[in-house]
Amino acid sequence: MTLPTSSSSDPAAGALGLPTAEIAPPEPGTPVTPGTAPRRSNSQFADIWRRFRRNKLAMLGLVIIAVLVVLAIIGPFITPYDPFEQNLLNTLQPPSSSHWFGTDVLGRDLYSGIIYGARVAMIVGVCTVAFSLLIGVSLGALAGFKGGAWDAVISRIMDVFLAFPQLIGAIVVVRAIGNGVATVIVALVVLGWVTTGRLMRGQMLALREAEYVEAARSIGADNGRIVRRHILPNAIAPVFVYAFTSIGVAVVAMASLSYLGIGVPPDIPEWGRLISQAVNFLQVEGKAFLWIAPAAAIAITTLGFAFVADGLRDALDPKLRGGN
Repeated sequence: MTLPTSSSSDPAAGALGLPTAEIAPPEPGTPVTPGTAPRRSNSQFADIWRRFRRNKLAMLGLVIIAVLVVLAIIGPFITPYDPFEQNLLNTLQPPSSSHWFGTDVLGRDLYSGIIYGARVAMIVGVCTVAFSLLIGVSLGALAGFKGGAWDAVISRIMDVFLAFPQLIGAIVVVRAIGNGVATVIVALVVLGWVTTGRLMRGQMLALREAEYVEAARSIGADNGRIVRRHILPNAIAPVFVYAFTSIGVAVVAMASLSYLGIGVPPDIPEWGRLISQAVNFLQVEGKAFLWIAPAAAIAITTLGFAFVADGLRDALDPKLRGGN
């Protein structure tokens, strides 16, 4: 006897208008136990990964991020010198077998400094975006879903924060609190959450009146369940894509603060600080190595996160690639 097949694994989901996964029919000769659901042919995450890995630049960006994470974790074990060790008798040495990237104005090994800078960049970038997402997603979802007075108050708060340029606002915060990695994170989060909040608010406003949300309300689902199960999974995708771009932006912002002489303490070998120290030697012949390595590290890091963000955007919205 041939068993009928179904294109939906969850009739209730189909009634709500939610996306459903196709069900593969049982193979001939396979016993079917009553009450046992057939296996799924493909999961949503598998489809997203399949589309993502077709993007060569996205995969390159993923490799760059993986390398940066590994360097941030095992950096102290692979550097030939202490990145904080100064040797004023060995300053401004060109690249050699002893110092692959040369030495800086304080006689520190530039290769060791670049590797240590990757740890600082990852900590600041990831922590800044994580806290920005926590605040922005929470307030944006509350404003967009509740509407009314909630939306009015939160939107006005966002408008006030948007009136300040992020870098200038970060400079003010750092000057008021003091230097330090934690201070830089706080300074970037203070104004960085606003864009995430506005993006989340817009997504909530667009989805809260969707047909499947109304169907969920009609069967008695409370607001908490509607937000968690039906709205957030559809609203979070563009926010997640923006988060990867924001990590690269946070790395550049931290380097900008360090270049201006604020942010991380002067003794920490951070990429922006290394470029700042090389400014006086830009026109000195044979000293370009002082700024090329840290500048390349910033550029590669930013491009890595940008490539992954573009790949995620295309993978999460297959219409951008013609459904491939």
